[in-house]
Amino acid sequence: MATPLKVNRIGLEPAAYKGGKTTLCAGCGHNAISERIVEAFYEMGVDPSRVVKLSGIGCSSKSPAYFLGSAHGFNAVHGRMPSVGTGAMLANRSLLAIGVSGDGDTGAIGIGQFVHLMRRNLPIIYVIEDNGCYGLTKGQFSPTADVGSRLKTGGVNELPPIDTCTLAIQLGATFVARSFSGDKKQLLSLLKAAIAHRGTVMLDVLSPCVTFNDHEGSTKSYAYVKEHDRVIEEVTFVPFFEDITIEHEPGTTQEVTLHDGSKLFLRKLGEEYDPTDKGGALQNLLDSERRGEISTGLLYIEPDRPDFIEQLNMVDEPLATLPLERVRPGREALAEIMDALL
Repeated sequence: MATPLKVNRIGLEPAAYKGGKTTLCAGCGHNAISERIVEAFYEMGVDPSRVVKLSGIGCSSKSPAYFLGSAHGFNAVHGRMPSVGTGAMLANRSLLAIGVSGDGDTGAIGIGQFVHLMRRNLPIIYVIEDNGCYGLTKGQFSPTADVGSRLKTGGVNELPPIDTCTLAIQLGATFVARSFSGDKKQLLSLLKAAIAHRGTVMLDVLSPCVTFNDHEGSTKSYAYVKEHDRVIEEVTFVPFFEDITIEHEPGTTQEVTLHDGSKLFLRKLGEEYDPTDKGGALQNLLDSERRGEISTGLLYIEPDRPDFIEQLNMVDEPLATLPLERVRPGREALAEIMDALL
């Protein structure tokens, strides 16, 4: 008798969530991120046909080809993924959007669009695969490279970095986290919580470039991140469709309820850290930078703020499905507008 195939809550096998074979370098942190995305969407029971994948240009922007092969996809112009994602979500609010960008695609040519995406709170999961270099063009420093970081060729970075997490919190993103491609448990929990969140999720994932930025002197290497990682809490996520249980002792965890009823349980590690305190989240990032540490975990969350679609008071039906008579004003409506302007 054949062994029954493993399926998730909507009856799909893990294979339904995979994509094409990766063409990235062996050991690239981006591949580990793609694997966690496959796991998260499978375990959350998301229908791939209701997902839109978005990207810009760079090694990171190749990643959507390696997960959710049956989802919708759009590989945008360099740095322009946010505007394409905004258009997709305005046209069809029933989609779940996940965008994958890089530290160069986001922090350099795309920084203007990144700024406005964060302040609008568009419902999208925005993943930055952050390796501190331009891996597609031979490893030059990117805008997230730390002062003093060394290139494989020996050059030293003298310019201060952009901290995308600090920027996202200041601008208005409602779910901001940082993780490490080598931390499977933490990254998976954050991705599952991101799927349940309604609003802008900005997830910066340190993802070492094994070809150009994994050497001694790099602050984005596997060794450096492991030595300087300061986990600010242990993240446990329980989706709304599972029994809500928690193993930690009472008083040691903070519970956050997301819009769909899912629960985030944040177990304090050391100092008391409140991810709903915007000022405290920014101070934590500044303090970590001063100590030469990298804070990982859920940095900030605001689960109740209306997203961009709600702010625009849009109809419940996707705009892309509405007939012309509902989206194009008739002659009488135009006449009324013109009369009002006289």
